Amino acid sequence: MSELRVAILAAGKGTRMKSDHPKVLFPLCGVPMVQFVLWEAAQLSPLKPMVVIGYQGEQVAAALGEQAEYVWQREQLGTGDAVKKVCAELPEFSGDLLVLYGDTPFISAASLRAMLEVHRSQRAAATVLTAELPDPTGYGRILRSPEGVLTGIVEEKDASPDQKSIREVNTGIYCFSVPQLRPALAALQPQNTQGEYYLTDVIGFLAAAGQALATVKSEHPEEIMGPNDRKALARTEAKMRQKILDRIMEAGVTVIDPANTYIDPRVTIGRDTTLYPGVILMGETKIGANCRIGPYTQITSSVVGEGSHVYFSILTDVTLGKKVEVGPYAHLRPGTKVADQGKVGGFVEIKNSTVGMNSKVPHLSYIGDTTIGAGVNIGAGTITCNYDGDKKWPTVIEDGAFIGSNTNLVAPVRVGEQALVGAGSTITREVPAYSVTVARAHQTSKVMPPVFHVETVAGEKVYRVMIDCPTPEVRLYYSTDGQEPTEESLSYQGQLCLEEGTVLKAKAFKDGWLPSKTRILKVGE
Repeated sequence: MSELRVAILAAGKGTRMKSDHPKVLFPLCGVPMVQFVLWEAAQLSPLKPMVVIGYQGEQVAAALGEQAEYVWQREQLGTGDAVKKVCAELPEFSGDLLVLYGDTPFISAASLRAMLEVHRSQRAAATVLTAELPDPTGYGRILRSPEGVLTGIVEEKDASPDQKSIREVNTGIYCFSVPQLRPALAALQPQNTQGEYYLTDVIGFLAAAGQALATVKSEHPEEIMGPNDRKALARTEAKMRQKILDRIMEAGVTVIDPANTYIDPRVTIGRDTTLYPGVILMGETKIGANCRIGPYTQITSSVVGEGSHVYFSILTDVTLGKKVEVGPYAHLRPGTKVADQGKVGGFVEIKNSTVGMNSKVPHLSYIGDTTIGAGVNIGAGTITCNYDGDKKWPTVIEDGAFIGSNTNLVAPVRVGEQALVGAGSTITREVPAYSVTVARAHQTSKVMPPVFHVETVAGEKVYRVMIDCPTPEVRLYYSTDGQEPTEESLSYQGQLCLEEGTVLKAKAFKDGWLPSKTRILKVGE
């Protein structure tokens, strides 16, 4: 059996998309459109597919990486020129060349294998994948002899009325015997003012040369469909999404609301898992069996263990063990790992941290660059202060520790096994194992400052001053000599009569409280 190389034509801009990005990189269900074609091509031959790139080719090569070999078509001179470029990269190759397109994401390896089998069994120089469409508008028509033998392909703009009535169309997918393809490519001539070379002309040359041609009519015409504009892209997205949902539902997954569930084709989901409305699963995500995901949850490139429940939350590059509960409104960032039976509750953010078995971060906390042991409870409002403005520092909380609410753990810091940290603490040093540690300021109460009430005395330069304090049951002391009032100063007993310009200072005292600040009045001002 001859070797097979697969060429995927992906050099075009896709003008009708009205975009600065190459058409084949437009995402469908989270992956570039061309990636679907590449996955199918990789099933047909052990040799890497050859992707023809041109417009923004660096972007295409960067997106696909080492999955393919790349052939540059610097000027977009048509499909015939693109295949010429491929053959130029295969000077010694004498096998078969399968030509695909980067914008036909529904093409299947099964259909291509059937085509390849016919091509080889009939020893054809070229085999064309055709399809019969109710409305063939826009497609090239398949021309046959009275005996039904393929004689050529006519583009719609060149077709006669009788030819336009033909419903069997050219999908643009071909399999060629490369030794017979080369002279036909050499005979191609430009077909328009842009100097483009059409691959369809190769079929006419081979027929005229008496070479054996074959056709395979697709049993699934929808596989050749691809979007040419943004409206068609939306329809293609919806169809691909439904295809993915059908696959996972057939595998034993319950999808409550398929119209509002979005699954990347790379995602795998265990049986008896339920997806609630508003779920978005992206990247290389793996969901175990018997999980509940959602509602309104986005999980990207993560692993969720069997029996876990994640709802109203966002997870990115996260690993959850078995029977883990996350949500609502949790944000788990890259590097987070939660062991079996862990809990991450409402409005919690965790990044680059490990939460041990049976440990809980129930609500309103930020945990960063932290290792949490087994059986730990993190109280509400706990913050790991991991960033000093220059560097991230680690926090370690050992097995069985209890962190009280509203605690600040200033990294680098370690909390020992079975230690208890009192609520409201700011921890800056190691907390010993089996200790009760409280690190917060001593609570005090301070008397409110005194208040002055001033009245004038008619015809006199004397003012009546009364001193009050909002804090009840206080003792008031004052001075008029510029000294700071103390409990040794004059005790305020009632109204004072003071001359204009007198400087009055007053202060309030109460047992067990801190005294008030001194209030100052310059009489008459």
